[in-house]
This record gives sequence, C-alpha cells and structure tokens, in this order.
Amino acid sequence: MATLSDIGVSAGINILSAFIFFIIFAVLRLQPFNDRVYFSKWYLKGLRSSPSRGGAFVQRFVNLDFRAYMKFLNWMPEALKMPEPELIDHAGLDSVVYLRIYWLGLKIFVPIAVLAWAVLVPVNWTNNTLELARQLRNVTSSDIDKLSVSNIPEYSMRFWTHIVMAYAFTIWTCYVLMKEYETIANMRLQFVASEARRPDQFTVLVRNVPPDADESVSELVEHFFLVNHPDHYLTNQVVCNANKLADLVKKKKKMQNWLDYYQLKYSRNNSQRIMVKLGFLGLWGKKVDAIEHYIAEVDKISKEIAKEREEVVKDPKSIMPASFVSFKTRWAAAVCAQTQQTRNPTQWLTEWAPEPRDVYWPNLAIPYVSLTVRRLLMHVAFFFLTFFFIIPIAFVQSLATIEGIVKAAPFLKVIVEDKFMKSVIQGFLPGIALKLFLTFLPSILMIMSKFEGFTSISSLERRSAFRYYIFNFVNVFLASVITGAAFEQLSAFLNQSPNQIPKTIGVAIPMKATFFITYIMVDGWAGVAGEILMLKPLIMFHLKNTFLVKTEKDREEAMDPGSIGFNTGEPRIQLYFLLGLVYAPVTPMLLPFILVFFALAYIVYRHQIINVYNQEYESAAAFWPDVHGRVIAALIISQLLLMGLLGTKHAALAAPFLIALPVLTIGFNHFCKGRYEPAFIRYPLQEAKMKDTLENAREPNLNLRGYLQSAYVHPVFKGDEDDDDYDDDKLGKFEEEAIIVPTKRQSRRNTPAPSRISGESSPSLPFSGKEV
Repeated sequence: MATLSDIGVSAGINILSAFIFFIIFAVLRLQPFNDRVYFSKWYLKGLRSSPSRGGAFVQRFVNLDFRAYMKFLNWMPEALKMPEPELIDHAGLDSVVYLRIYWLGLKIFVPIAVLAWAVLVPVNWTNNTLELARQLRNVTSSDIDKLSVSNIPEYSMRFWTHIVMAYAFTIWTCYVLMKEYETIANMRLQFVASEARRPDQFTVLVRNVPPDADESVSELVEHFFLVNHPDHYLTNQVVCNANKLADLVKKKKKMQNWLDYYQLKYSRNNSQRIMVKLGFLGLWGKKVDAIEHYIAEVDKISKEIAKEREEVVKDPKSIMPASFVSFKTRWAAAVCAQTQQTRNPTQWLTEWAPEPRDVYWPNLAIPYVSLTVRRLLMHVAFFFLTFFFIIPIAFVQSLATIEGIVKAAPFLKVIVEDKFMKSVIQGFLPGIALKLFLTFLPSILMIMSKFEGFTSISSLERRSAFRYYIFNFVNVFLASVITGAAFEQLSAFLNQSPNQIPKTIGVAIPMKATFFITYIMVDGWAGVAGEILMLKPLIMFHLKNTFLVKTEKDREEAMDPGSIGFNTGEPRIQLYFLLGLVYAPVTPMLLPFILVFFALAYIVYRHQIINVYNQEYESAAAFWPDVHGRVIAALIISQLLLMGLLGTKHAALAAPFLIALPVLTIGFNHFCKGRYEPAFIRYPLQEAKMKDTLENAREPNLNLRGYLQSAYVHPVFKGDEDDDDYDDDKLGKFEEEAIIVPTKRQSRRNTPAPSRISGESSPSLPFSGKEV
C-alpha cells in the first residue's frame, strides 16, 4: 500500500515528467520543420504557410533565436486569450463544448475540495481507529488513510458530518449541472440559428423503404413524398452499396500518387529511366520501368472502376432500401424527421440526416433488418470483453505491488526493497501498468461500434464513448477497488472470522484512494502533458514526409492530426468525475489531484483545439445529454457507495438519511431531461420557420435544388481530379432522376391523396401511369 512518501515520490516523478514534456514541446514547436505538426489547423485553413527564413541554410530547419526559448510557457496564456465566441467560429461548437466539460469539473470540484478539506479532513484526522485496527486486527493502512472516513470508529456520531457534506456536494453538483445544461442548450440553439446554410438542415435519412415490384427505390421514394409532402418535397438521393467501388478508388489514388512522384522525379533528372522492383517494399522482385508500370496500373484500375460503377448503377441489388430526402424548407425537414410517416412504425423510418462530412458511408450499405442482430451480437461481445478483462487487470494489479514482484521474480527482492525503489513501485507502477493495459481498448470499441451499423461518425464516437465509460467503471473503478482491497487486506481476511470480512472491506475501500491518486498523476498529469508533445503525430509526419510524400496533397494528408477524439477523451474525463464524487465525502485527499488534472487539461486541450485538432464533423454539441447523464450516474454511484460504507460502520441512525439523495438526484435528472434535452434531439419548428423566412427574404432566387442535388451523393460518384474517366451522364442518373417519376403501380388503394405525378383526383380509382 502506498504511503505518503510513496505518493510524494510519484508526484515528483510525474511533475518532473510533465515539466520535461513542456520543455521538449517548447523546443520542438519553435523549429521550422515542425511547424506543420504543431500548427496544422492553421495550415489546413489556409491561414499559415511554411516559415521562410533567410540567412544560413540551417535556419530553414532550426530556430536560432535563443530569446524565443526563454518563454517556453508562453503558449499557456496564449491558449486562454481567444474568447469563446471567436473560438466557436474558429473550431466549432463541438470543440468548445468539449472544453466546457473540463471547465465543468473545475466549477464542481473547487468548492467541494475547499469544503471537504475545511470540514471533513479535521473530522477524519482527529481519531485513532486505524491505529487500533492495525494493532488488533492486522489491517493495513497508511498516513493518508487517516484523512479518510476509515479513521472514524463504528457507531460514531461524526458520520452526521459526512451525511451533511454529501447533501451539500449533491446540491452543488446538481445546481452547476443545471446551469451548464441551460447554457449549453442556449448555445446550441443560438449556433443552429446563426450558422450558415448546410445540406443536413433540409435533409432526412429515410430507412426501411418497403419493397415494390413495380417501382425502383428512387421512384418509390419520389412517389411517396410527392403524395405525403406534396408542397415541400424537393429531391432524393438513393443509398447505394459502393464499398467495393470506394476501395478501388482508394487504390487508384495510391497508384496515381506514385505515378506523380516518379514523373516529377524523372522531370528533374531525365538522363535515365527510373526502375523499381515489384516485390515487398521494392526490396526484391522483377525490375520494371516505374512510370510505365504505374501508368499501366492506373489504366487497369480505371477500367475496373468503370466496370464496377456500371454494375452499381444498373444492378438493383446495389441500391439499398434507404434514401436521403431533401425538402424545400427547414420547417418541412423538421416535420418529416420528427414524425411517423405511416401506420406501420417499422417502415419509412425517418431521422435527421448527418451532415455530409459526418456520414459514415460504409455502414449505409448494411440492410436495416440486420442492425438489430448486429447490435445484439455486440452487446454480448461487450459483456464478455468487459467482465473477462477483470482477470488480466486483477493479475496486473497483483503484480504491481512489492509482494507481487517478489513472488513473481524472487531475484528482484534486494532491488525492490530499497526505500526509493519501493516508493517508485508503490507510487508509480500500478498507475502506469493500468494505463498501458488500456492502450488498445478504444480501437476495439470503435470496431464494435462500426459493426453495429451506425451511419454517422458522431454516433460511432458516442456509442464507443458510452462503452468505454462502462468499461472504465467496471474494470478500472470497481475491479481495482475490489481486487486491490482483497489483495491488500489478505492477511486480515485469513486471520478473522467470516462475519468480520464485510467490515474489513468497508474499511479497505476508502484506502484504495492511494491507487487512484497514482493513476490520476500518471494519466491526468504526465499523460495530459504528453498530449501536447504529440510525439506519435510528429514521428509519423516526418516518416511520411521523408518516405511517402510525393505531392503537396500528400503533405497535407500527412500533417492532418485528426479530431479531438471524443470516444476516448470524454470517458476519461467521466472517470475523474466518478472518482471525485465518490471520494469527496470519503477521502478528500484525492480532490486536489483531480483539480490539477482539470486545470491542466483545460489549458492543454484549448491550445490543441486552437492550433492542432481539426474537427471532422459538427454535431452542434449533440453529445451533451450523454455528458450530463454520466455525471448524474457518477453522483448516484457515490451516494450508494457512501450508504454501503456507512452500513459497514454501523451508522444505523445516520445512514437512512442518505436514502433520499438518490431519489432526489433521479428526480433532478428527469427534470433536466424534460426541460433541456429536447433542444438536443428535436429542432423547434418555430426556429426552423424563422430561419426559412429570413433566408427567403435575403436570397429569394436561391437555387436550393442545385445546392442539395449532389450533397449526399456517395463520394466515389462525385467527379474530381481522380475520377475524370467517369461519365457525367451516369452521375446524373443518381443526382437528377428524382425530378418527375410517373408511378408504375396498377392500384392506388393505399395512396391517401392525389398524386401530382399521375394527375388523378380520386384516391380510390385504379389507374395506369405511363411506363418509364
């Protein structure tokens, strides 16, 4: 068990690591050849160009102005200078609201930490319960645990202090959450009202279109919406299975890049032809002329692309029973997206379309009927992943102790029993072991989310974040507490009667705070400081720039750092909310470490959002209800655990007063869901009408059909420099076939109103439309 000196050693190591990271970052960010990595967002926006330095050749790569190195922390105040409205314009609402999660942590825990240290620490410290337990029952404890509730004797009236503080913490947390929810909801509505025109404002995604023997999917969608939304329907774009075609286009792009590279190289030195080997990485195999080879490869793939495009266009099996349907106004799109279209609730399902850059195109080709089976399989797989992961985590936790290391490697006994090494192992090793063990988890969870069939990148990240949170709760929190307490109190378990074991666990759970303190310092201090160094993107950029970059477009792709990573960042923040709320009334010693994390992370990620990360989609903070809900869940968990802990301490008179807390918290959550959540899941018709009216007044001659016609065409069907060989007439088939499509049905008994296409006036009379 980590002692106060062990925590001090760990704090020293992590503070030193963070300081070293900041110094290295200060040096690297000033070098001209790293400019594209540390200011990539400005390059992608076209607002920054490669620094040009005159003078010596070395100055093109190394900054020789030594005065710049003296201000190695000036990026911190610079990151805080940009006001929030300007930051929204620069980075988008999603990024700004993500930063507000860190700010929310500071607003919640600063007053809680002050109150806990002023009231609870003196109440806990002025007892000798743990000293007596160490002598009489052989229970392991340290000086840190004397600050926790474990140091209060059973049946003590002092537990009333913890109950009063639990009420105070709950009331303050709920108040801050409510004010933040209100603020974010208003920010979202204001952002939606003020943002520029976007295709998703006019478009809904229609799923589960019923099959029709007489009409194609596009014709059926056209007919349905012209009948049921006759004054508002504009156009539709059917969803096709173009995954194989997308792979071919990607392959052609790669070959074209190599061709451009070798042609450029040959133009600079045309004394001899460039030869390459066809084997692995060009190390062996048949030697061929590079330019001729890649010209042949590009031509070959171009023919395959043309053939595959013909098949996608002509093969009815390539057309999915889904379509992006666009309307003339935002009001009409809002009505369609938020209402049931037919009496059968399993057909003609409508939802808001993601913005075009948010669409995850591969999953649109998944049949809707298979989604339920896929999600059931992933629920089962996630259950086994979560609960079987407890075994290796428990094993790692057992080894990350002095006893575990000596047992696994007896020859290290002399080394690990050294005072300094012992402090390092107990104060640093458990946290870093757990951190390394979770490295590949986000990738696994994202693969599972993709298999489930979500159609937008934002929904993929939100589902992955939810599962990451559940995994952290079960494996990082519960498993670490239970298995760690069992290992540390093993001697007490073996030498006492079975009816005493629950009491020992009740005392041991608060003691596990020392492990989480070490984890917070490793992950939340050194880990966050390491984030700004961006070591992996830096190395990958220089490797790609040296070996793979052949054109300026390649260089832009090589420096693209991606987005902020909501699926990994948000669950990590929520773990700190959970730890802070659980341990605030139990072991207030943990709170200052959490405050350092929130403050440091806020500054670091603000800098990254301003200068580095380029958000690939904009959901207008649609994830905030998930953030709010997980903080509420952490609050309820903390209340239940405090009730259980007081039960083990025989605080029979005090514990029942905690029962009201979860009830009040759940009631508060229901109030927030009813009052603020609708702003995140529905679009007010009043707002839509207002925006439509303003737009009609400002742009009365707007060609909305032309604006929306190709917005949701699959990227592989959009003509660009890589797809010049595609016939525009075939693309037009996808973009323009939904103008007027006479129905082929022989009966209109199910048509509720006259169709603009057929011109019939009676919905009950049979008719025969013209054949197409």
